[in-house]
Amino acid sequence: MLVIHHPDQALHDPDRALRRGMLMEAPDRAERYHILLRAARDDGHTEEIAPMGSADPILAVHDPEYVEFLRTLYQRWRATPDCGEYAVPDSHPTHRMRRKPTDLRGELGWYCNSTGCPVAADTWTAVNASAQVAVHGARRLIEGASSVYALCRPPGHHVYPDLMSGSCFLNNASIAAQLLTTRFEKVALVDIDVHHGNGSQHIFYSRSDVLFCSIHVDPSVAPPFYAGFADEVGEGSGKGCNINLPLPRGTGNVAWLLALETALSKVEQFGAQVVVVSLGLDAGQHDPNAIFQISDDGFFEAGRRFAELRRPTVLVQEGGYLSPYLGGYLKSFLRGFENTTRRG
Repeated sequence: MLVIHHPDQALHDPDRALRRGMLMEAPDRAERYHILLRAARDDGHTEEIAPMGSADPILAVHDPEYVEFLRTLYQRWRATPDCGEYAVPDSHPTHRMRRKPTDLRGELGWYCNSTGCPVAADTWTAVNASAQVAVHGARRLIEGASSVYALCRPPGHHVYPDLMSGSCFLNNASIAAQLLTTRFEKVALVDIDVHHGNGSQHIFYSRSDVLFCSIHVDPSVAPPFYAGFADEVGEGSGKGCNINLPLPRGTGNVAWLLALETALSKVEQFGAQVVVVSLGLDAGQHDPNAIFQISDDGFFEAGRRFAELRRPTVLVQEGGYLSPYLGGYLKSFLRGFENTTRRG
C-alpha cells in the first residue's frame, strides 16, 4: 500500500496538557508519527512525501478566518505580555455567549473548546502538513489508486469548520472526503476511532453526498460528551446520512466487528463510490485510554472487511496513543486490508 506522510508533522510536540484538572503528558506526542511510519516501513509499504500544496482544499472545509487565526496564533501569543510557552485558552464561550471577542485570549477560547490543543511555535507547520497528507491521499485516489494510507498527525476528526478540539486542529478526513466529492458523486466516511468524530459529523450533517458512520464509545461516559448519540441521523437533505453506533466501555472484538458490519452495510446501501476511513487505533486493548478491548486480530479483521468493499479507499490516521503495541495495531489493520486486496 502507498503510505503518504511528511516529516514536518513531527514538529508539533507539546509535552504537557491540562486534563481532568491535572497537568499531564500530552497524548499526541510526535513519537506517534515515528512509530507509525516505522511500522509501515517494517512491512515494506511504498512511501511518498506529500507536497505542500495550496490551502484551497482546507478552505473548502474550514472557515478562512479560523485558518488565518491558527496560522498566526503563536506569533501573536508570544507578542502578548504575560502569556506562557503554549497558547492554551482559559476562557470559553457557552451557548449563552455569542459575541466573538477581539482580545487574543478571548479569541483563542472562541476557536478552541478545551485545554487539550496546546499550540506551540511549529504547530501550524505540522497541522498544515498533516492536512496536505490527507489531500495528497485523496488526489491519489482521484488519479486511480485503489488504496492509500495517509499517515496524518496531528489527527483531525474532532475539528469543526471553525473550532479546534481534542488534540485536533484541521479535519484531515473531512478535507479528504470533501476533495473526493469533486470526482465522485457519493463518498462514505467511516470513523473507527474510539471517540466519536464530532467535527466530521457536523461538517457533513446536512449533506446527502457524504455518508458519515462512526463506531465509538458511548459519549454519555467519554469525550466528546455532547455528540455521537444514535438518534443523531442528519438533517435536511442529509437526514439518514449520519449513522452513529455507540458502544459501551470494555467492548471487545465481537461487538465491535458487528457494529462495523452494520456500518459497512450502510456504505453498500448508500452506493458509495469511494471510502474514507478515519483510522483510530485507540480502540486497542493496550492503548493508554483502555476504553475498548480490540486485539490485533480485531484490527486485522477490520482491515479485511474494509477491503471487501472493493472501493477506492484512503485510510486517514486519527488516534492511537503511545504504547509498545501501537505499531502492531497498524500492521495488523494494513495486513488484513492488503491480504484481502491481493486475493481479490
